[in-house]
Amino acid sequence: MTGSAAGYLVRVQAHLDPHWSCWFGDLSLTHEADGTTSIRIVADQAALFGLLMKLRDLGVALLSVQPIGEGDRQPLGAEMR
Repeated sequence: MTGSAAGYLVRVQAHLDPHWSCWFGDLSLTHEADGTTSIRIVADQAALFGLLMKLRDLGVALLSVQPIGEGDRQPLGAEMR
């Protein structure tokens, strides 16, 4: 492996209510026009796995998980629409 991600961008089907961000931890939620939510988490793979388990427990459909690089980072909480 030649580097590590600065975080991850997780897309799920449905708009998650902003109050879930407290339960999920250090991340930001962005509601997309197509009815999905993008979740930006700046963490390691263990934290990502924890987020994925919580989404599974809620029955939320996972659409994609993408690593993001250092240049892709924005302040958490700055994206809520």
